Amino acid sequence: MGGMANKFLAGTLALWTVLIPVAQALEGDPYAKETPQQRDARMNWWREAKFGMFIHWGVYAVPAGTYKDKPVGGIGEWIMWNAKIPVADYRAFAQRFNPTKYDPAAWAAVAKAAGMRYMIITAKHHDGFAMFPTAASKWNVVDATPWKKDLIAPLAAAARTEGLKFGLYYSQAQDWNNPGGAKVGMKDGEGWDDAHKGSFDSYLDAVAVPQITEILTNYQPDVLWWDTPHLMDPPRAAKLAKLLALRPGIIHNNRLGDGYRGDTETPEQEIPVNGFPGRDWETCMTMNDTWGFKSDDHNWKPLATLITNLVDIASKGGNYLLNVGPTAEGEIPAESIKLLQGVGAWMKVNAESIYGTHGTPFKSLPWGRCTVKDAGTDTIVYLHVLNWPATGKLLVPGLSNPIKAATLLAGGAALAVETSPAGPLLTLPTAAPDAICSTLKLVIQGKPEVAGVAVTPGKDGVITLLADDARLDGKQIRSEQKDKLTNIGYWYDPGDIVSWDLCADRDGKFSVTIETAAPAAGSVLKVQGVGNLAYSVPKTADYLTYQTGRVGTINLTKGVKVSLTLRPVAEGWNPVNCRKLLLIPEH
Repeated sequence: MGGMANKFLAGTLALWTVLIPVAQALEGDPYAKETPQQRDARMNWWREAKFGMFIHWGVYAVPAGTYKDKPVGGIGEWIMWNAKIPVADYRAFAQRFNPTKYDPAAWAAVAKAAGMRYMIITAKHHDGFAMFPTAASKWNVVDATPWKKDLIAPLAAAARTEGLKFGLYYSQAQDWNNPGGAKVGMKDGEGWDDAHKGSFDSYLDAVAVPQITEILTNYQPDVLWWDTPHLMDPPRAAKLAKLLALRPGIIHNNRLGDGYRGDTETPEQEIPVNGFPGRDWETCMTMNDTWGFKSDDHNWKPLATLITNLVDIASKGGNYLLNVGPTAEGEIPAESIKLLQGVGAWMKVNAESIYGTHGTPFKSLPWGRCTVKDAGTDTIVYLHVLNWPATGKLLVPGLSNPIKAATLLAGGAALAVETSPAGPLLTLPTAAPDAICSTLKLVIQGKPEVAGVAVTPGKDGVITLLADDARLDGKQIRSEQKDKLTNIGYWYDPGDIVSWDLCADRDGKFSVTIETAAPAAGSVLKVQGVGNLAYSVPKTADYLTYQTGRVGTINLTKGVKVSLTLRPVAEGWNPVNCRKLLLIPEH
């Protein structure tokens, strides 16, 4: 991968994945004149699929995290970079890359049994090693290894035999072996070995362009997954973008280079709190801590985490691209297979609540997640219950549509439905059908109509307005999660606003405090809807260092629902992160 797990690269890659400018009919873009209808048709299979397998496989599986008998920190496929291994030493590993246990049909069968609907494998990672025969470089599986056979074509055929779509990852810019390839943090032509010397443009023309031409022509992939666009200015990116025309209908991501936003956003190792409204997106994640195989990485995620991630991502309208890192012998680790079998068992019961669904209409659900699916004039609402209520009653907060049917997805047993002022109340069995996540299926009349649920005070009378409960209205502003705490971030545009609905349990005055982080001074926030206050946001060390400040005093009336809005003052505005507001009753 691009190395989001490497602290050195985290900030840079985060910007690449979420702040790439919107494309404006960029040169070479084969979809620049595509209509919305044409785009919907092209993206349809991908939007239906929801779940795919990522495969990071290459020469880095030979050292498997160890160089000169010493463990190397960081993710497995970055070992050459992390240990600054000379080119000659690294190339020697290829003599031990002989995957005699490689069984592409078995790999495809594992993916299908897990409920995955597409596979994407690394055709060339940052070490520059091509997993396919190529005329552009001798650094490839046929010319440099004892295997001497194409690894990509058999997997493409196996995937398609199983009815899976097939995609290729290609590191278009970063290349640590072929002369002139880019290296993050280094200038054109720089490296840690004389063998790296060469111009980046020469590398693009001699290696990247012909290899991309080869893989698009020979394998006809359904997806091309670019990565780390270091040094990729618009003219260079255009040179590669125009090659996409070789595979009509192909889907590509947002990591090609400056200005080319592609078809999909690609958050890595994280699930955006609100997804990417208006954009197709795909979270890619590992099952342990590494993408490429690393022999000492046994930090496997629990099955519950993988299932919860799948449900969470689907509820926000995204796809889940879950990684396996095969060994140098060609085997997917047994731990990965066991986890995928567990996901597959869950999908056998719950798949209809994932495939072809849309994101949740609810702001938040205290007990789980929700996906929806169109059903003519009706809507199917799938409630993914992660925390089964001990009371046997489940509130669906704010849903106002008539419910035509309510059942357990496992077994189809009907559920009793009561009405309440806060929303429908479902009566559930004492025991959950699934220990990790049980799904309820509602058929409702019309499109979901969900009333905003007001934030109410805690036992101490304090009203806590969290980022998770906020309504965000703007161009770039969104919720993000750092260290398991959610904040409002990417507040670049002073036209973007934040608001909450709230309701007090007493009459009187409330003191308003706010928690913000802002590396630059000068920003002012107006607090409106419950008075008219202004708060000068203090400067802090960075976007992760928060300071609590007092905004002022407001008056609230018991039982009256009101909205509180944060609105920036345009003049002098600099980006601000906001974590929460407290409305504290004054006695």
